[in-house]
Amino acid sequence: MSNTARRGTPQVHEKIATLNNQFFGKSGLERAAGAKFADVLDPSTAGVLGEISDLTEAQVDRVVADANSAQKKWNALSALERAEHIHEAARKVRENQRVVAEILSTETGKPFKESFDEVSWAITAMDYYAEIGRHSIGTVHGTATAGQFHYTLKEPMGTAVIILPANYPVVLAMWTGAAALAAGNAIIIKPSEWATLTTLAFAEAFDVLPAGLVQVVPGTAPTSVQLVNHKDTHQISFTGSVPTGKIVAKSCGEQFKPCIIEASGSDPFIVMPSAKLDVAARGAAFAAFINCGQVCTSTEKLIVHNDIYDEFMRLFTGHVAALRQGHPLEKVDVGPMENGRELTRMEGVIARAVEQGATVTLGGGRPTLGDSELANGFFHEPTVVENVTRDMDIYQQEIFGPAVAVYRVSSFDEALDLANGSPFGLGSNLYSTDVVEIDRAVNEIVAGMVWVNAPLLDNDAGPFGGRKMSGIGRQLGAEGLDTFRHTKFMMVDAHSSEQNFWWFPYSDDEAFK
Repeated sequence: MSNTARRGTPQVHEKIATLNNQFFGKSGLERAAGAKFADVLDPSTAGVLGEISDLTEAQVDRVVADANSAQKKWNALSALERAEHIHEAARKVRENQRVVAEILSTETGKPFKESFDEVSWAITAMDYYAEIGRHSIGTVHGTATAGQFHYTLKEPMGTAVIILPANYPVVLAMWTGAAALAAGNAIIIKPSEWATLTTLAFAEAFDVLPAGLVQVVPGTAPTSVQLVNHKDTHQISFTGSVPTGKIVAKSCGEQFKPCIIEASGSDPFIVMPSAKLDVAARGAAFAAFINCGQVCTSTEKLIVHNDIYDEFMRLFTGHVAALRQGHPLEKVDVGPMENGRELTRMEGVIARAVEQGATVTLGGGRPTLGDSELANGFFHEPTVVENVTRDMDIYQQEIFGPAVAVYRVSSFDEALDLANGSPFGLGSNLYSTDVVEIDRAVNEIVAGMVWVNAPLLDNDAGPFGGRKMSGIGRQLGAEGLDTFRHTKFMMVDAHSSEQNFWWFPYSDDEAFK
């Protein structure tokens, strides 16, 4: 193992060593018997942290069988018992929070503060769904026929497969996974190859649940295909790119298998003259560069009114220039990108924008960090691109990196038009104190979420999801719970009454005359 991969505590590196080539199955950590398919790199140094292997097809089949067996026992428990088990798992995650957060930072490059926060958000999602999962399992309806009893029941799908990206592997696992468990399902998590060790370390907290109920299956595309197409998996939750999301949705459509797809975003951030510019500038810097810009709800289209453009940009670029960059286990605001492939892709997006007439006014390259061990890391400077127009490729793309494109507008109508012209519709932001602009934004922006003077906040009780090419379905809130439940409608006549108002023989009086 490369010496440049040894930042952090020795205990965490010892823990990482136990996760190499493993999966988390019915018996806990087990050896993945397929071929090794990747070295795990520290994105800050490009040093080798470990390695991951595929499961064999037979192992995946066994995982699915174990999940279905565990699900039947889990669903037979009372809702209160399931809630207590999920709370117990959340307590165990909290005990392991610092270790999981350090592994997450080491494996993905996320600053430790953000990693620690992410594990916290996963815990709150678990505790939230533990409670609302037992709040209501159906509804009594007013009857259409006197003397009957009409009601619905909510029932689990069965075994849910959760396919994860690398940018938020822990919290996204629980936004869907905790809901699925609370609804009475088993879950099989397919982690990103760039966050597999983190996901395995996190999963160990679930050994307090029935064996096989929560499993983690690393692997390449064929493993995902096997899980999506398996006759004994019943629900798919996918977070990732638009092309892969289309493949998953098509496969699910061919099977009539329910799915939730969270694909991509290219969120607008509108700044109007009535905004508190110093607050808006700081908010925009955070929204654009949190997790090195690798957030589906990152600000990628900064839309600024002419009247305050110069002053706002002075404030904004001042905040961006002050961002500290370096190894995520040090005092930094921005770490490296997740991997070299993503770094190269993002550099191409910026180069194409410049080729089409845009101007890089801050950043634009790989930084000099003054630390030789970080020289091979996947770092990119926080970058501001101005003079951008909607006919450029960058307008239609998701940047998904530490860069923001800035658009100058002369009216609120023009700002709304720019915001809604994107093929994506995940989140959106407005900084304004004008009540008319606020009212129009929340009603006219085509997106799943609108943040007004409060960028990128989440709430376990409120739904998360997008429109257009950002995907289908919702996570979080009551909607997120129902994503993992069937609704069954019952009509009961306890008296077994004759229903002569519509049974044979039809009345002669009602025949055609």
